[in-house]
This record gives sequence, structure tokens and C-alpha cells, in this order.
Amino acid sequence: MSCQGPAPAKAVLIHRNGDRFFPGRRFLVTPRRFPTFEAFLDEVTQSLHTPLAVRNLYTPRHGRGVTGLGDLQDGGQYVAAGAERLKKLDYLNQGRKEPCGTRKSEGLQVMSGCSPRLPQPWEYWLFPCLGCFSCSVFRNGDLLSPPFPLVLPKRIPLEWDTFLDTLTEKMDLSSGAVNKLCRLDGTPVSGGEQLLDGHHYVAVGKEEYKHLPYWELLVPQDGVCR
Repeated sequence: MSCQGPAPAKAVLIHRNGDRFFPGRRFLVTPRRFPTFEAFLDEVTQSLHTPLAVRNLYTPRHGRGVTGLGDLQDGGQYVAAGAERLKKLDYLNQGRKEPCGTRKSEGLQVMSGCSPRLPQPWEYWLFPCLGCFSCSVFRNGDLLSPPFPLVLPKRIPLEWDTFLDTLTEKMDLSSGAVNKLCRLDGTPVSGGEQLLDGHHYVAVGKEEYKHLPYWELLVPQDGVCR
């Protein structure tokens, strides 16, 4: 009997049914974060602030219903609805005024002849571009593991919740999901615009921030400035 590894993470973009002005909300779907399809729908309901509970997902172009997490495609886009039917709108091109192949969208070049592509989760800090800055993240309470390096492109605005979701997958905290990011003095960081080049941060789960000498014990001091 062959052993199968955990299901890979999927990045999806969810639209609100009938809302032509909503640009969509990104979600990182993993078995650990969403063990069931119902749990994912509950999270979509809360994140999209829909008036009624989301109970259906549809493909935006053909209106096919999504019946489970296995139907979601990495990089796919879907429309969240309650008990109502899918309202026909051009969800895939909302907010796009220039044709494909004529512009650069927030640091990601759109190639001619292609359909718009949802940035992958790792691109938020590993996208190889000019004008990037770097920082590092420790695991809260862990004085055995070195900090995780991040390279963040300045021109791509961070979806903070998506950023924390992807940190959860990369950091593998013993306490579970990364709920917040803190400076070394314990001050919480609430958005990507507060991250500074060359600085160090601590990924924290549901527990309290632990004041420990992360920098002194885990960062080589030769030739490195704080």
C-alpha cells in the first residue's frame, strides 16, 4: 500500500454573487485549516461579510456548482452564493480596464494571449523582482530553529490574511495557525506596509508572545547588522 502525502494548498479567489464592484477575496485552502467543505464556506461567509450564509460556490463562467474541496482548482476563481442562483456578471474581468498583454499589474506582467492569473501564495515573498526587500520571521517560543527568510516585492500589496495563512503553511508552528506577526519587542504588526527591510519578526499563534532572546541566540553576529 503506497502512502500519500497531505493534499497541496490551493489558492482561490472568491467573488460575491451579484456584486460587480467587489474585486474578490483570496483564500488559501489547506486540509489543516479547512478540514471540511462546510468549514470553508463558513470562513467565506465571515470574510466576505455576506448578508446570508454562503452555502454554494459556482464557477463564474459556466455556473457549475462546487460540491467539495476536491473540486477547487489552484488559482481558480469562484462565486459565493446563499440559496439563490448565480447572477450572471463578468466576474473574471471586474476592475480590469486594459486588455491582456498591454499592462503590468502591480509588478506581475500579464502576458499577451493569456487569461489573468491569480498570484500564487509563495509569490508574495519569493517573486524574483527588482525593488524587493527582505526580512526574517522567528517561530514564537522556538529557540532551536533559525528565522525563516522572506523576500517581499514592494510593488505587490499584501493581502494580510492570505499572508498569515501562507506563513502558517511555511512556519509549521507547534501551536497551529499563525494569528499575528510581532516585532521583537512584542508589538503586533497589522499590515504589510508596516514591514521594514532587514528587520526580524516573530510568528505567533493563539498563545501570547514569548519574550525570548531570538536575535541573540539564533542570528549569526559576524557581519550582520540588526
